[in-house]
Amino acid sequence: MSRLSSPLKKDLGERTAQALEKAHGLTTAGDLVLFLPRRYYRRGELTSLAQLVEGEQATVVAEVVRTSTRPLRQRGGMMVEVVVTDGRDELSLAFFGRTNQIAYHQSRLKWGRAAMFSGKVNSYRGRLQLVHPEYELLPGDLDSAMATEADTAALRARADEVIPVYPATKGFPSWRIPPAVATVLDTLTAEDVPDVLPRGVRELEQVPSKLDALIYLHRPTDLEQPARGLRHFELEEAYVTQVALAKRRAALAVLPATPYPPREGGLLAAFDASLPFELTAGQQEVGAALTADLSRTSPMNRLLQGEVGSGKTVVALRAMLQVVDAGAQCALLAPTEVLAQQHVRSLTRMLGPLAAHGLLGGPRSDGPQVQVRLLTGSQSTADRRAALLDVASGDAGIVIGTHALLQDTVDFYDLGLVVVDEQHRFGVEQRDALRAKSGVPPHVLVMTATPIPRTVAMTVFGDLEVSTLTELPAGRQGITTAVVPDWLEKYVDRCWQRVREAADAGHQVYVVCPRIGEEDDDGEGVLSAPDPGERLERAQPGGEEGQLFGGAPGEEGEGRRPPRGLYEVLAELRARPELAGLRLGTLHGRMRPDDKDAAMRAFAAGELDVLVATTVVEVGVDVPGATVMVIVDAERFGLSQLHQLRGRVGRGDQPGLCLLMTGAQEDEAGLGRLKSFAETTDGFAVADLDLASRREGDVLGAAQSGRNNSSLRYLKVLGNEDLITRARRYASDLVAFDPELTDAPRVREALERLQEREAFVERG
Repeated sequence: MSRLSSPLKKDLGERTAQALEKAHGLTTAGDLVLFLPRRYYRRGELTSLAQLVEGEQATVVAEVVRTSTRPLRQRGGMMVEVVVTDGRDELSLAFFGRTNQIAYHQSRLKWGRAAMFSGKVNSYRGRLQLVHPEYELLPGDLDSAMATEADTAALRARADEVIPVYPATKGFPSWRIPPAVATVLDTLTAEDVPDVLPRGVRELEQVPSKLDALIYLHRPTDLEQPARGLRHFELEEAYVTQVALAKRRAALAVLPATPYPPREGGLLAAFDASLPFELTAGQQEVGAALTADLSRTSPMNRLLQGEVGSGKTVVALRAMLQVVDAGAQCALLAPTEVLAQQHVRSLTRMLGPLAAHGLLGGPRSDGPQVQVRLLTGSQSTADRRAALLDVASGDAGIVIGTHALLQDTVDFYDLGLVVVDEQHRFGVEQRDALRAKSGVPPHVLVMTATPIPRTVAMTVFGDLEVSTLTELPAGRQGITTAVVPDWLEKYVDRCWQRVREAADAGHQVYVVCPRIGEEDDDGEGVLSAPDPGERLERAQPGGEEGQLFGGAPGEEGEGRRPPRGLYEVLAELRARPELAGLRLGTLHGRMRPDDKDAAMRAFAAGELDVLVATTVVEVGVDVPGATVMVIVDAERFGLSQLHQLRGRVGRGDQPGLCLLMTGAQEDEAGLGRLKSFAETTDGFAVADLDLASRREGDVLGAAQSGRNNSSLRYLKVLGNEDLITRARRYASDLVAFDPELTDAPRVREALERLQEREAFVERG
């Protein structure tokens, strides 16, 4: 057994080990030394009492001027208040406890005694105070002859000490962790903590060995060392992740694939000739890249990301027609039944007479045709059996479905291209499940309308080539976004007046709610509030504490009402006099598939004025007549999700309007997030805002398969583009030279641990 795998009870004893496991889930020596401080401060970086700020950590030197004690009637015990001064201002210190505990502080903090106090600044009855501060008594008065030179030197050394602060719980306070860490750290050698990073990479990047990095993080002698130590772990994580992706790219590159070069006079040519508009320059460029990829004998593996409404579906359809022209089939995997049904309608509409209706051999046009088939889990037995037959026989050239396409009962005649829509809803394993349905690996195109910063693309989608569409088709009028505080009645009234005006003009309106109703426990489609990130903060002078990210969506404040449900909002709309006579419909994930399809058809046909829905309308829904969207409790949604939602309006020749109704108050971060969102329609700017207001692990986890966990523990993809780029280059060089990692056993072992962790998270 390696030293890092040994149980903590061997080093710390049964009682402490159990407390650490209960408080932080730490069970081994390795768990403990990799449990990093969240911030640092220098003990001697003092703050004058006049500069104290509520909520911040502070260290002050002050002299006791008076003390007082009083009993605590409700909670029992005693409280001693110690008032200290720095010569100009005063500060209150509060200590609570039993009589003997209070007596201990009283005996030490007597009138005229000076000390160094450290703690978090709180406010009580309008006065700043420190509650249970840590303190060091000064050796007499520094200006007094009683303080020897040795006393003065010792005090200065203590003042220069860098103090790590660990995440704490009620059962295991921060101050108990350093001695526990020291017990393990003192016994470790370089052999116990082997370096995964090759020496050459460490030297190029000027990072310390792993053992030195741990010492820098747990026992820094200055405020530069923690950053240097963390850099080792960031680079290691980036490097191992990029090795995994490089191996995946290399494995895909050697697989055989059937080439599907474009054919003259086929479906693709007929489709291009029938288009009533000209493709944008971006669509033409991406289309040329896809044509080239599909013509090669190695499988295409490309990510197409595009701004909401940029025309990704047309680009994907052209790629599918190129494959169908060659006699092969295409599968389009959608995350929801609503989106799958929408794709069937939109592709059939775009194809026009090129879409075959019924079985092959039915009514045909004079030219080529392709049959578009829907396959979902909720279809009737007869419909499903007929669809499966068409898929297996090859009669269905384009098969659109949900996760039902992944089932073992689905057999393709000749699957040539897999298109995965809204990639962030699916994982790598699901892509591979579709790949496995073809004897020869099919080409793969994955799409997302959620713009992805380059660092995330390299980290999460690093096995894919990336193409981007940013240009909107001609004729789009754009979308205006406004924030509507629901606690200001005049704004709410004007919001619903705008809905009435749109309906009277013959347009359709979405009203999006965060949940279905009280019985909806999980809040369909809403991003839950992330846990506060227990991540190492960069060492800063004074050791200010800040969360990794702020303004988490869905964050609950004290006394805040729960999010409004769809049926509650529907009842409100029916009761509003300005909306009297409007035709209202509903759409949510718990409706029967036929009812969902009927609701969408009625809305698209103009038979409904207002569709009150959950986030099932988030992606892919295309109703050109919809010009207004009201999002209720908008602060409950992530910004990228809001961007997706507002992309459902303004898709025709009329401008769109998105109204963000929110209960967030002026002093809340949620309102600031919404205002920043309303100021831009640039999806990439929104993606950066979203990353800056949510924990990265949630973003990365969701990007892989909807998980709330991430295999990344130390690496911050936001702002680390250069590091990730270099790690990608180092990893690619290693895999090119040593594909099986024969000469890099530590990298291979780290890769196996990474894969085991991801598999565990996936099962969870």
